[in-house]
Amino acid sequence: MAIQINLDLMLVKKKMSLTELAARIGISVTNLSLLKTGKVKGIRFSTLEAICRELDCQPGDILEYAPDFV
Repeated sequence: MAIQINLDLMLVKKKMSLTELAARIGISVTNLSLLKTGKVKGIRFSTLEAICRELDCQPGDILEYAPDFV
């Protein structure tokens, strides 16, 4: 997939666990883990907003376009 999820990097930078972030934004750890590993096809803007609010970052810090070259 051409969109990479850098949530794990942001969590390390902010010294926050996945469980703590999930509790703060009101989403299950399972769903957040699926997002972190890139196993989802989409994300709600409200979820992205909550993640950015809690991690004090921009959407571009979490989502990155890296084209697949064939």
